[in-house]
Amino acid sequence: METASVTPDIDTTPETVQLLSGAQALMHSLVAEQVDTIFGYPGGAIMPVYDALYDFQDRINHILVRHEQGAGHAAQGYARMQGRAGVCLVTSGPGATNLVTPIADALIDSTPLVCIVGQVGKKLLGTDAFQEADVMGVTMPITKWNYQITTADEVPEIIARAFYIAQSGRPGPVLIDITKSAQLELMTQPYSYERCRTIISYRPRIVPKPEQVEAAAKLINGAKRPYILAGHGVQLAKAEDELRQFAEKTGIPVATTLLGQSTISTDHPLYVGWLGMHGNYGPNVLTDEADVIIAIGMRFDDRVTGDASKYIKQAKVIHIEIDPSEIDKIIKADAPVVGDAKEALKALLKLVHPNDHTVWRNEFRKYDAIENETITVPSLSGESEKIQMGEVIDLLSKKTNGEAVLVTDVGQHQMMASRYYQFRRPNSLVTSGGMGTMGFALPAAFGTKVGAPDRTVVAIIGDGCFQMTLQELGTIVQNKQPVKAIILNNNFLGMVRQWQQLFHERRYSFVELQNPDFITIAKGFGMDGHTCSERETLSESLDRMLAHDGPYLLEVIVEKEENVFPMVPAGTSVSQIRLT
Repeated sequence: METASVTPDIDTTPETVQLLSGAQALMHSLVAEQVDTIFGYPGGAIMPVYDALYDFQDRINHILVRHEQGAGHAAQGYARMQGRAGVCLVTSGPGATNLVTPIADALIDSTPLVCIVGQVGKKLLGTDAFQEADVMGVTMPITKWNYQITTADEVPEIIARAFYIAQSGRPGPVLIDITKSAQLELMTQPYSYERCRTIISYRPRIVPKPEQVEAAAKLINGAKRPYILAGHGVQLAKAEDELRQFAEKTGIPVATTLLGQSTISTDHPLYVGWLGMHGNYGPNVLTDEADVIIAIGMRFDDRVTGDASKYIKQAKVIHIEIDPSEIDKIIKADAPVVGDAKEALKALLKLVHPNDHTVWRNEFRKYDAIENETITVPSLSGESEKIQMGEVIDLLSKKTNGEAVLVTDVGQHQMMASRYYQFRRPNSLVTSGGMGTMGFALPAAFGTKVGAPDRTVVAIIGDGCFQMTLQELGTIVQNKQPVKAIILNNNFLGMVRQWQQLFHERRYSFVELQNPDFITIAKGFGMDGHTCSERETLSESLDRMLAHDGPYLLEVIVEKEENVFPMVPAGTSVSQIRLT
């Protein structure tokens, strides 16, 4: 392991050498990694670390969540805004297993996390001791790397490796399981810390091979109907400017995946919409008419491709991806480019030629017209007596000028947020894409606000999702973070109900909710809020929420059986997308 030294903030002169405990070494290591925030929940097996943390409160802000799952999702939101690893700290057994969902979520959405969990003492391992769980076995399939620390001396090197692995290459979650005995015992040598820069067995390629870039450029320069599919990897690489420059130089239309939204402004003339099961009509259909597909930082998941056996068979595929395991996994690449999206686009910019693809881009506009004729803009329709989800998002977009960070849960409201919010700034959507985790938004919104204190953060939540993590209202209030939350309440598990309506003959099987009084619950936690049920008061309600000095919960009663369209039915090709 090659390293870079970090001078510890303790006295290491020979006459004053002080041997640290494993818990103290952990705290010094986190400071050396410039960690300023931890989301956590204490317990018996991690108590020595919390005792050490007591002396670091001037350097590390610990945020006490109400459930360990909340710690994981909050760390995800923080990581998305900061572009570096979010850190969570929990105890053993149920504390650690409660992190499983956010860890799995972070892996599939490439979010860097360092999860530190307590474990029973070394001598008790494997004895089914109180609050012992095989966290290593449980999390091995859902982490980028996991490791169990059993001696204090291991702490500095393992923490250095953890941050390097979590943040390099394709980001992802790392879990460190530290036994209580390792936390308590003293190191056998003076503490020192060296930040990890590389590991012999793990060398992610950042700069792509020149021959791969040249092959891709040749295809691009010869294309008549080229098409850019931009994914989350563009934002992870901080390559938004390079993507825009590349598109503008070549004149190629750009669509984004769900997680790729806000990579390019929605009002950019080359932006044509977003892809996926509930994405825009033209961007989905015209993937089957392009002659060259340039996929950047996306993995061709099933929500984008539909039936992969029928997807883009006519096109040459350029796949720019830092994770080589994603190349050819779903869609065969004619020109793979393995490397960081920013570096790949910089290299391509030198080789691609300006071109006029106006006629091809106009094809997307034709489909836009068809979509707009079929699916009326909610804020202009007034066809429903009840407020529609889309009009709430549309009006919110106008009032925030498309510059807020939306943190969305999973379901109809998530798709409506993506469809009707006009993103003007990069890195403005935080959502659970690959895992589709209900309950994600509220804790993730809090972590997002901590990571981006100068931005307006609005959580868009369904009534079903809200009840999975509503206890995190307490975290938001205690920490005085001005998160704004909107519950779009239709008294249904809306997306499941939509599928039961369309594909199961309206056999609504256990999807209707008898909801509590959400505003009373919020006020019980000390959060202000109110309910809006009339279209005439919607605008004023949004103004009231946005202007409030502090956290606020707005419940909007929306139409019960509103559906989200367009929609690519599961198992069909993108050409079979439905508008109604």
